[in-house]
Amino acid sequence: MSVFIDGRTRVVVQGITGRDGSFHARQMMAYGTSIVAGVTPGRGGERFEHRVPVFNTMSEAMQETDPRPNTAVIYVPAMNAAAAIYEAADAGIALIVCITEGIPVLDMTRVMPYLRERSVRLIGPNCPGLISPGKSKVGIIPGNICREGRVGVVSRSGTLTYEIVHQLSTHGFGQSTCVGIGGDPIIGTRFVDCLAAFEDDPETDAVVMIGEIGGTDEQHAAAFVQSAMRKPVIGFIAGRTAPPGRRMGHAGAIVSGTGGGAADKITAFERAGIRVMDRPADVVPLLTEPR
Repeated sequence: MSVFIDGRTRVVVQGITGRDGSFHARQMMAYGTSIVAGVTPGRGGERFEHRVPVFNTMSEAMQETDPRPNTAVIYVPAMNAAAAIYEAADAGIALIVCITEGIPVLDMTRVMPYLRERSVRLIGPNCPGLISPGKSKVGIIPGNICREGRVGVVSRSGTLTYEIVHQLSTHGFGQSTCVGIGGDPIIGTRFVDCLAAFEDDPETDAVVMIGEIGGTDEQHAAAFVQSAMRKPVIGFIAGRTAPPGRRMGHAGAIVSGTGGGAADKITAFERAGIRVMDRPADVVPLLTEPR
């Protein structure tokens, strides 16, 4: 098993003919991901890489592709991203992965209830997507640093995801699934959602959770680990030296009010029995250390 995607995942790429969409669509195809369609308005009738049909709308892609896509990945500009999410949901897509960064928060306040009403899962926005090594890759996580295994990874930070995965793979610890949930203030899938999925996955033995300053999602995740998880969890918090009131990287990575600082999150992790890394290189020693 894996979390959210597997060998049966069939992907439609929204923005497949753009610079980012075309580059990463090729990377996904090279990894073995089943890309069955692409969508770019005005480019319908073309073929991407001489084999993937391109449609003008998501509705056309769903109606004319057999087998039908069950997952959409979005590489469109921020001004059009919310519309692309709505279009994918209306077309019947069950899982939407939005790579786009810079989507206005107001747009996301409208997107999320729309998706909940339709039971659609969104990964992101402003995220690297996810990968189930050896099965499927949807997004921009480099496939060459991953290997098949039994450690789940969930992260708010894209680059730290890559560093942690590299550390794991280099030392012989493969991954069941790696999920980059994104660092914006409003995201579709949160730590708790991924932790619950990993806890239920019989092919995941341990979880690495990478948080950062800003918000209280890490504290909610720690409470879930303490009350509902039997599998070991290793944690990391980025932004320990960030000054209050200054945004660091992600739109949501800002310490304001109470609870968003690194110290608060680390304390919550430790109280929940989550072993906390001081640096990414600590992940393997903590993972192998007896409980």
